[in-house]
Amino acid sequence: MKIPLTKYGWPQVVIFPVVMLTTMAVCLLAVLARLVEIPSWAIISIEALLAIVLIWSLAFFRDPYRPVPEDKNILLAPADGRITDIEIVDENHFIGGAAIRIGIFLSIFDVHINRAPCNVKVENITHKQGKYKNAMNPQSGQVNESNDLNLVRTDSPEDKLIVRQISGAIARRIVCVVRQGQKLTGGKKFGMIKFGSRTELYVPAGSPANSKFKTKCLIQVGDKVKAGLSPLIRYEECPD
Repeated sequence: MKIPLTKYGWPQVVIFPVVMLTTMAVCLLAVLARLVEIPSWAIISIEALLAIVLIWSLAFFRDPYRPVPEDKNILLAPADGRITDIEIVDENHFIGGAAIRIGIFLSIFDVHINRAPCNVKVENITHKQGKYKNAMNPQSGQVNESNDLNLVRTDSPEDKLIVRQISGAIARRIVCVVRQGQKLTGGKKFGMIKFGSRTELYVPAGSPANSKFKTKCLIQVGDKVKAGLSPLIRYEECPD
């Protein structure tokens, strides 16, 4: 049976049990050798604390099954978490104009797997060094360490999209396993951010003159969403 833990967390998942067993062994040897007197309550407390950390680590790296919707006219959440902001911004680096920016804050208790919002091709990937400010702040996407996946939809409309992985005050490791030119299906896992973070989705605002579609935002600030399950944007056909 497949263990529902992401491979991105295997190093940490292996380290914590080793630390627990090593700590217990050192304490017992020290007591048996009478090198130090450690009260039994202290040993129990240390092991209980390590056990809690282990349980949290296993929960943090959980990778639950997600039955991805097959609707090609929706953009799915690229991350689990809470919607903290929905704004119209200028995005001239890749999208080339006004864009809807949807910010998702991932607490340390959320699933941290990042997923593609729809069927896309990876145009390029841009990593930027930066600070580690609180990821709940919408401005953290501009100053924190981040990783941009510049994507192009492979279904109509063939919009340019950006998924931005952003480090936070606790998160210090961005994982991205895709490469330039790779095609991803909607809901496909492509990485994660370890230990609390922020993920942003950028979508062109409005409808171009030559497009028969317009975008409709389906969520609002404060909503909880799940990667690969929750629709954030729907493409609707413009009336003739």
